Order: sequence, then C-alpha cells, then structure tokens
Amino acid sequence: MLKCWKDIPGYNVFVREKWNSFQVDGWGGYVLKEKFKMIKAALRDWHLAHTQNIPSRIDSLKVRQSALDEKGEEDGLSEAELTVLHGVSYDIHSLSKLHASISWQQSRSLWLKEGDANSKYFHSILASRRRRNAISVIQVDGVTLEGVNPIRQAVFSHFESHFKAPNVERPGVEDLQFKRLNQVEVGGLIKPFSEAEVKQAVWDCDSYKSSGPDGINFGFIKDFWVELRGDVMRFLIDFHRNGRLSKGINATFIALIPKTDNPQRLNDFRPISLVGSLYKILAK
Repeated sequence: MLKCWKDIPGYNVFVREKWNSFQVDGWGGYVLKEKFKMIKAALRDWHLAHTQNIPSRIDSLKVRQSALDEKGEEDGLSEAELTVLHGVSYDIHSLSKLHASISWQQSRSLWLKEGDANSKYFHSILASRRRRNAISVIQVDGVTLEGVNPIRQAVFSHFESHFKAPNVERPGVEDLQFKRLNQVEVGGLIKPFSEAEVKQAVWDCDSYKSSGPDGINFGFIKDFWVELRGDVMRFLIDFHRNGRLSKGINATFIALIPKTDNPQRLNDFRPISLVGSLYKILAK
C-alpha cells in the first residue's frame, strides 16, 4: 500500500466500494485474511491502471505545455487555451509529485523529506539497495555457494538450527513466591477486547513501515478504519472466545540485513522479523 495513492482522485471511493462488496463466509480471522488478499489484488490492478508510464505522460504534457507557451509568446492565448495551459501545468505538477512519492516510498529512504523532485536519485537509491541486499554468493563451512536454491537451503538450515530450542534442563519456579492478583486484576486480564484499546493499538503502530506476509500496512488500516473495524473486531472477539488463529495469520517474514559492506557468511547478516498486521494488533 503506497501513501501517495491517497492523492489520486477516486482512490478512497474505490477502496470503500470494493471492501463493502466482498462476501466471505467463515470465522473472523479467515474472513479478514481473505478480504485483505482480495483488496490487495484489486489495488494491484488499480495501481497499474493509474500509475503506468508516468514519465512518458509527463513528457507528453511538457511538449504540449511548450507548444502553448510558444503560441502565447507569438500570438497570445485565448481564454480557452489559457484554461488548457493551466490544466496541463497542474497535471504535470500532480504527476511529478506522484512519481517522486512512489520512488520515495520504494526507496525507503526515510531520512529524506517526501516529495523531493529528484526522482533519479530515488531510483539510484532503490537500485543500490537491491544490489546491496541481494545474496548472490555465500560461504558456508568453507564452501562457496551460488544460485538461488543452494543459498535458500543454506539460509533455511542456518536459521532452523539457530532458532531451535536445545533440550536442556531449565530452572523451575515451583518454590518461588509471586504476588497474587486480586479479582479486579484477574478480570482485566481476561476481559474481551474493547474497540477503544484495539484502535489505540493500531494507532500506536508506524503507518508505513515494511509490511509482513499479509502485505497490509497500518496506514491503510487507519485510513479505512470505519470500513475495517467491524471485521477487525470480529476477528479479535472470535480469537478471545475460541483461542485459535486462522492458518497463516501468525506467519512471519525474516529479512536479512547486511551488517557489513561486503557480507560473506550468514553471520554477516542481521535477521529482523516482519509480522502481519493482524498478528501485530493481537500481540499489542
């Protein structure tokens, strides 16, 4: 979900109408997960229809703008032509801003202000990040691995062993004395989720950080909270009653961030986890 979509006329209406048209049967977690899949697919097509060939569209508008400027200098422009010129100038500004905003969000260069018109710089940042983050060669136990499948298997095996809990004896807590909760405190731990606390949990999350496997960022959830809140609350209420999650809701991406300029081994990468939005709301 791109932040700049909000600036494109018709975006809000499109999302609301699409979301309200979805009909999915099942318990809350499954319904919301499937609706997220459907809105992502719909927005993918919408994005292509509204953001294709932006640079060439800008160039065409600039050619038209230049022609009108030349005519204005030589013969002057009629009222109708002035209106067209203003419209062309507005379209150039809007498309340029949209193109820069898309490049900004894709580059993830958060230390720069959004809207910088230097889109070539943003594209260079994006290309540089892709080159730097790509793992084309890795050393495992003194052996050089190349190719997608060998590297994928090496990464999987490395983190499988890294996260696997060893069979060790752990200290018990049977003889420790803990403070007992009173009835009010006990009730607070098991009471159903309120819409106010769920909304607060959503608003506490960064709107446009990288999303997890569900592909939904919190900016989207906040923008369409009125439409989504019923499905979100149903998911949480069902979980509170039944204590189960639909398959895939707690799925997590592990992203490998290079710790050095020239990583050679898997230990040269720092893993970070990207959880889905629904699981993050529940965890908070």
